[in-house]
Order: sequence, then C-alpha cells, then structure tokens
Amino acid sequence: MNEKRKRHPVGPKGFKRSLFVLLISFIFHAAVISAVLVLPLMNCSIKQPPVKINRPEAPKPPPPPKPTALKKPVKSKKAEKHLTEPADLPIEIEEALDFGVDAGVEGGVPGGVLGGIRGSAAACAPPHPLPQQFNTEEYRRIYDNRFLDAVSNPLSTFSIDVDTGSYANVRRFLNHNRLPPKDAVRIEEMINYFAYDYPEPDNKHPFSITTELTGCPWNSGHHLLHIGILGKRLNSENTPPSNLVFLMDVSGSMNDPEKLPLLKSSFKLLVNRLSSNDRVAIVVYAGAAGLALPSTPGAQKEKILDTIGSLEAGGSTAGGEGIRLAYKIAEENFIEKGNNRIILATDGDFNVGVSSTADLVRMIEEKREKGIFLTTLGFGTGNYKDSRLEQLADKGNGNHYYIDNILEGKKVFVHDMRGTLFTIARDVKIQVEFNPAKVKSYRLIGYVNRKLQKEDFDDDKKDAGELGAGHTVTALYEIVPAGETAAGSISLRFQESRIKKEALRSPEMALVKLRYKKPGGAKSRLITHPVKWKNNGKDNPSINSRFSSAVAMFGMLLRKSQYAGDSSYDNVLALAKGAVGNDDHGYRSEFIRLVTIARDIK
Repeated sequence: MNEKRKRHPVGPKGFKRSLFVLLISFIFHAAVISAVLVLPLMNCSIKQPPVKINRPEAPKPPPPPKPTALKKPVKSKKAEKHLTEPADLPIEIEEALDFGVDAGVEGGVPGGVLGGIRGSAAACAPPHPLPQQFNTEEYRRIYDNRFLDAVSNPLSTFSIDVDTGSYANVRRFLNHNRLPPKDAVRIEEMINYFAYDYPEPDNKHPFSITTELTGCPWNSGHHLLHIGILGKRLNSENTPPSNLVFLMDVSGSMNDPEKLPLLKSSFKLLVNRLSSNDRVAIVVYAGAAGLALPSTPGAQKEKILDTIGSLEAGGSTAGGEGIRLAYKIAEENFIEKGNNRIILATDGDFNVGVSSTADLVRMIEEKREKGIFLTTLGFGTGNYKDSRLEQLADKGNGNHYYIDNILEGKKVFVHDMRGTLFTIARDVKIQVEFNPAKVKSYRLIGYVNRKLQKEDFDDDKKDAGELGAGHTVTALYEIVPAGETAAGSISLRFQESRIKKEALRSPEMALVKLRYKKPGGAKSRLITHPVKWKNNGKDNPSINSRFSSAVAMFGMLLRKSQYAGDSSYDNVLALAKGAVGNDDHGYRSEFIRLVTIARDIK
C-alpha cells in the first residue's frame, strides 16, 4: 500500500520564498524576451568597449612638430581582438543567466538566449571600416566661347596657357571606362599636351610664331586659324641653377596608391636629373607643416631620395600653413638670376588652417613679385581639387599638371623637365585683330579662363601666362568668312560703323600681336605677325593643324559642345590617325586609344 507523499507545510516564510522565486523568474523571462526581440531592432544598442588604437601623440604647439614623416596609426593586439572576436558579455548578464539556471528555469532558454546575445554582440562589434566613396572633386564651370561679330568685336585678347593637367585627368577617367565631367575638359590644355613641329626661334626673340589657315573639319563652311608658338630650348650649358622647394602633402587623404606612392616615385625621377648647382628643400604638411629636409645640394642625391622615401601619410591637411613655410624656405635660399620655384604636390584637399583659395591666391601673388614661382601637381581621385590647383599655379607664374601614372611623372620631370622648371618669357599675351572685310565672325576654342580685356594687352601690370623652355603653345580660332553683308556698313541708330577701304583691298585676314617680358623684366616687348588670306583658306593642312584639330574636335565631343557641328568619334580617329607624325614617346598613339575608349563608352 503506497504511502501518501508527505508535503511540507507552506508557512509564511516558505510562501514568501516561493513568491520571490516566481517574481525573479518573471523578471528574468521579461529580460530574455527583450534581449531577443528588441535589441536587434535597436541597431546594436549594446555598447561595446571602445577600441583603443595607438596613435602618435599630437605635437604640442609651439614649437612646430619635427619634420619627420607621419607614421600610420598602429592597432594594438587588444584593439585587434575587439575587431575580430565577439565581445564578452557584461558580468551582470552572466550572473543573471546562472541564477536562472540554478532557480530551475526550464532548459533551452538560457543557452539560446546566451548564444543570441553573443551573436548580437558580435554583430555590434566594430568591424574594419569600409571607406565611404564620397566624390568631392571640384571643377570650375566652363562656358564655351561664342561667335563674335568681327565688326563690333574686332579684337580677341587672351593669355597663353601651357598647362596640361586637364588632358591627363581626362585620361584617368577614360582609363577607368568613364567619361569625364564636362567641366573637367579644358580644350586648350588637351591641345597643348602635345608637342608640335614649329620652326625654331631666331636670336631676336625667345620664341617663334607660326600661323596657318585651313578648312574646318567639323563645319565645311567655316575655316580654322591655327596659331603656334615654340619657346627657345635650353641646353645644360645655359641652364640657370635652381632653388627648388618640394612641398608635399602627406595628410591622410594622400594614403592611396595613386597619391603619395606615385608622388614619391615621380619626384625621384626629378632628383636624379638635378645638377650639383641645384638645391632642394622638402617641406611636408599634414595636421601641421614641417621642414623634412633643409636646402640640400643636388649632388647629395642619396640624402634627398632617402628623405622622400621615408614619407608616410596620416592626419588632416594644413595646406595653407605648408605653402607659407615653403615660401619662407625659398626666400631664405633665394638664388639671384636663378630658378626659384616651389613645386606643390597634393590632391588639393586643404581642410585645416588658411584654406580659402582667395587667401592663398593673395599670398602667392605677393610672392611671385619677389621672383618665386609656384608649380602645382595634382594626384588621386575622389577628392581632387582641379579648379583650386589650376588657379594657384596661374597666380604663381607656374604650370599645373595632373599625374595619373608614372609615365606622366616621367613626361613632366624628364622629357619636359626644362619646360616645367625654366621660364624664358613672362606675361605672354596674344591679341588678334580680325579684318571684317574677310571675317564675318570668329570663335576662340578654349582659353575660357584665360580671356583678357582688350585694354589688358598694353597694360604691363596685367599678369598673364609664362612660357617654359621648349614649350609649344597652340590656339585655334573657328572663322566664319565674310559674305556680302559683312563687306558693307551696318545700320545703327546712334553711330555709324564702316569698314575701311584699305581693309577691303588688304590681303590680310588678321593681325596676330604678341607681348612678353623677359624673366626679371618689367617692360614688355611687342611682336606682330600678319595672316594672309591665301587660296581662300583651302590649302592642304599640315600635320600640326590636322592633329590639333582632331584634339579640339575630341574635346568638343566630351563637352557635348553646341559648336561641335559634324564632329564624331570616327571623324576624330580618321583625322588623328593620318597625323601621328613623329611620335617618339607614343603620346599621339595613346590619344587614338583614348578616343576609341570614349567612342565605345558612348
């Protein structure tokens, strides 16, 4: 006979104990449900211990930091553990889980909850951050020059431009199978990227002037006036000594294979070309600016190269402070009758200090009057500030280049080194006077940012472009020939405009005038060059004219210009392939390849 199981009487204390256990169990289950259902919806609200990264201590101003390379931040092992492993649960949760098990909570929940919470914690642990692809590149808005009436606007005035940065930047986009932004395409820089076979200058002036009148390949009823300039070449015997300051951006934004590593490789090419009469100083800037290498003779190449090789990227970008220090070093080592130049290499992303373009321009304009010029080199993608670097070089009596690969670095610092570094003519301006008896209207192709007022041509205080040794400059005008209406008078209410009888009888269709100053000179010199209307402009065009026309047509297509007329990529290819000429370095062959890429993208 089974005995009845004896039950313990439930006294007041036992009742309270049971009630307490039930209450704790209820609270625990509520916490578990919240952890499982609510926390994932709160976007990882469990806060993880902060990841500690060993970073170099910031310098204590003043004095300025030592001019050593900025090192990359190094993650500690503890930080790496946080980045790769789920974080341990807070001790309160561990104890609560243990308490629930000991209190007789039915199986399955604690293990499931523990795994779920650990999984949530692992999801919330900070992973290696992926860089967000923000495109902050800057380009100045460009409006194509329009046709101007030759009677009311007989004069066209502009400053020369030997920059080539736009072409290399366009190449960068096409090599990534993308068409460039319209405002990244400056047609004059694309044309002037290539050398042309112009006659050598005589001893009277430091450059020669060539003109050619041909048909217009994209509009059969129009003509092209081709103006070419070739600067005098320098040899090693008559090359002046250089006082160079390399101003290098080593900020965090330069931490990319196409930026600082490419910058260092390019400058090493230049260092190996220096003579013992040259001097080089290196200024670097990131969160602050520093002197990495005092002015050092060019013969000490190993010392200069070691300094360049030791540079690393990190920190913000105090570009304005770096430029100030670079000018200070250049002034301290100034060479009379020498080449005193700062070479700024950056992506142009100045975000700390005096970063206003207007403030930098004012300072650069002041320094150029002391004979210290500024050349800018652009690097990288995503945050490249094209408009800023182009403007700084313009105001600093220098040139702007874009380095997209080491071959471009070789072009700038090896093949075109003397043109890059040595100025043979300052403030070079061109003014073309059109004969309205021969020309109804005209349009200057490109040079939108270089246009001047007609009064500026005779004003020696007005700044203009510089011409480097051996550089070629090319400008194209699209011409609408005069018809019967252009040869007579134009009816105006308040004034009378008539074409001179001499203009009607003249064989000249235009007069090209050019002003320039010698380096260090204050008074300009004038050159005039008449352009005759031969065979109605239908002579067989030269290789120079055909290739420059092909480049201009390509630029108009990329810009989707309203003046492109009958332009097409196939027409560009046909014209360029028949005008490759002497192409020692393969630049024109590469142009044909880029046109093919653009055609296929379209």
